[in-house]
Amino acid sequence: MNDKSVLIRPARREDVPAMIAMLADDHLGRAREAVEDPLPAVYYEAFARVERDPNLTLVVAESEGRVVGCLQLAVLSGISSQGGNRGLLEDVRVATDCRSRGIGEQLVQWAIAEAKARGCILVELLTHQTRTDAQRFYKRLGFSSSHVGMTVRF
Repeated sequence: MNDKSVLIRPARREDVPAMIAMLADDHLGRAREAVEDPLPAVYYEAFARVERDPNLTLVVAESEGRVVGCLQLAVLSGISSQGGNRGLLEDVRVATDCRSRGIGEQLVQWAIAEAKARGCILVELLTHQTRTDAQRFYKRLGFSSSHVGMTVRF
């Protein structure tokens, strides 16, 4: 079932609590996000930094006046691949009660189209190895497990 009533739009400051709630809505997010009322100022400071950076785009999916999804697209310039830009998807989330309605697919398809429009030669993402449902979702959308992602946390 595909929810055609979804609007994908730039995120606004007032959307931050809904985005953080979605980011915290699983075992990984609960361990790293601070869902408090009021939200810690660091989230609003981070939003302001993202909003000022022309290489970062933070969008939300809105349905019936409610924020039900979000993602961030980063456009990364580099010298490899003949200087081609890459699109990096981050923080792709859909509210738990709104999953399986096509909202995530609409968000990702929007990001792919936006990356192409901004001169990217590919779109890449990382997803945690425990998120097997997300991995199936991305493979269904045409992504492949072409690289091994590694991180170091400070």
